[in-house]
Amino acid sequence: MVIGLVIFTTAPVDGGYFLHVCPVMVFLGLGAGMAFPALAALAMSGATPQDAGLASGLVNTSAQVGGAIGLALLATFSASRTESLIDGGTSTLEALNGGYHLAYWIGAATIVVAIVVAALVLEPVAAPSGEPGDETGDGNRQNTTGEEQPDYVMSEFG
Repeated sequence: MVIGLVIFTTAPVDGGYFLHVCPVMVFLGLGAGMAFPALAALAMSGATPQDAGLASGLVNTSAQVGGAIGLALLATFSASRTESLIDGGTSTLEALNGGYHLAYWIGAATIVVAIVVAALVLEPVAAPSGEPGDETGDGNRQNTTGEEQPDYVMSEFG
């Protein structure tokens, strides 16, 4: 995603789709396609099955609110930059393009900062010795009452 945003900062006012937009869309799509599922999995990794719905709702709500706030901030910075360029005598199209370029740079920098913070704050968790979900390491899973159940039983009824 960072690569796409940085490439977008070079787009001229009279740029073409295949040279200035299409490559950016490819990088943004690849970046989002790799980042969002990984972020969702990370956010849900600590949730118990009983809290999975709540955790999923919080993750989705946080993504929506965060995206709205981020877009509002980027639009504000872009509009401010555009206005200052117009006040300085730059044409409207060039000023608008300059405002967008600032927003792309800020977006790219924000992603880089998020990656650095994640690398410094998140710690890897050692996987249990057995199969996934086998916290005891003996081939059996623990149910909600603490009793072991065979590995092929995935949930408790009643």
